[in-house]
Amino acid sequence: MGYTDQRFNVNLSILYTELPLLERPAAAAAAGFTAVELWWPWIETPTPDQAELDALKKAIEDAGVQLTGLNFYAGQLPGPDRGAVSVPGEESDRFRANLKVAADFAQSLGCKALNALYGNRVEGVDPAEQDKLALENLVLAAKEADRIGAILLIETLNKPESPLYPLVSAPAGIEVVDKVNEATGLGNAKFLMDLYHLAMNDEDLPQIIDAYAAKTGHVQIADKPGRGAPGTGELPLEELLDQLKKAGYEGYVGLEYKAPDAAASFGWLPAGARAAR
Repeated sequence: MGYTDQRFNVNLSILYTELPLLERPAAAAAAGFTAVELWWPWIETPTPDQAELDALKKAIEDAGVQLTGLNFYAGQLPGPDRGAVSVPGEESDRFRANLKVAADFAQSLGCKALNALYGNRVEGVDPAEQDKLALENLVLAAKEADRIGAILLIETLNKPESPLYPLVSAPAGIEVVDKVNEATGLGNAKFLMDLYHLAMNDEDLPQIIDAYAAKTGHVQIADKPGRGAPGTGELPLEELLDQLKKAGYEGYVGLEYKAPDAAASFGWLPAGARAAR
């Protein structure tokens, strides 16, 4: 067990940001990784030119890495936004415009997981109205994911860093997962268990793993405090991942931590254990 027994992927939207986007897949491959994930890379637009999509696809294919996760359009992320699903008006429209584009791109690379960030509470808008809109949009997203044989991920964030985001506990995220599955009958909505965010909320991580491993479609990690690489903080990440595996989780573990020099940050994981098995 331990780190060498996991399937890791590198989040290219938070690691290797010192490099241009199109150079990051090859950098991850050079470090020994064979799987990568991305936030929606075009924060200005839900519908980039086909040439931009093709260039990123080629960079991923040329590097010989597998894209295992992709966010739908999520507004200014990184930045002040935390998704568009529940944000009325233009942002909701942008999310809907992005659904087919993101799903088609994921399908072109064999990516089977799409993440839809819920979005912040908007001042002056009834939270119940936002939740109604969110469910409508997540149903559309689940159907789009199902079209390409993928799962839809629902992620909880943490209140200290995302005070306006309503899903800041594992139960809150699971409740949305259940509502989407009930509404679609597809069963392809899953929980994105980010151990860093849950720890920042002071949640009981072993208890959450026991309770929700079966509904979890993806896991992400960073150490706490600081959101750095494993071993830079206080979280027993190796033990927690072992517990997840024992609970039946067999998916990828996304490395979604911050490091000024990504290549130098992987010392905690032996080079021979970086290729996803």
